[in-house]
Amino acid sequence: MTQDNFKQTVYILKDEMYRFAKKFLMSADEAEDVVMDLMMKFWQKKDELMVVENLKSFALRSVKNECLNRLKHHEVKLGFASQTRHKSELYQIETNNMREQILGFINQLPEKQKMVIHLKDVEEYEISEISEIMEMEENAVRVNLMRARQKVKDSINKLYEYENRQIQGLGI
Repeated sequence: MTQDNFKQTVYILKDEMYRFAKKFLMSADEAEDVVMDLMMKFWQKKDELMVVENLKSFALRSVKNECLNRLKHHEVKLGFASQTRHKSELYQIETNNMREQILGFINQLPEKQKMVIHLKDVEEYEISEISEIMEMEENAVRVNLMRARQKVKDSINKLYEYENRQIQGLGI
């Protein structure tokens, strides 16, 4: 694979890889590091990439795996996962921005559901593409998407119920 061929087939995926990595890691710098590390690995194995059928799916799967590895490393080193799972509900309730609330609810989902809802509703991938990226059956993707959306909906409803109780308690 020549340098020009690499640019036209692999390097053009960098922006999409970055957005996907940033969704996992919540850090622009960390997401850039993931993409750059993968681009270097891809370049080193450029000849092996020529036989990959769906390069986009392969690249996004590589991003997913690299991000999960980094998250596991942070979890062990800093207790990152427990800190994010135990965010104060009070902070969420005090936030007035519904978009931030919804993103917070999505971030609390299990990893598979979080990835599926991001790929479908944010990146606008088809179920078949998500199935290939996530290495899951299409039915499993649909089930995870349905469960993720239902959990987000339930969380929004609970927030509304809480706010209504607060407003009624104030006599407004």
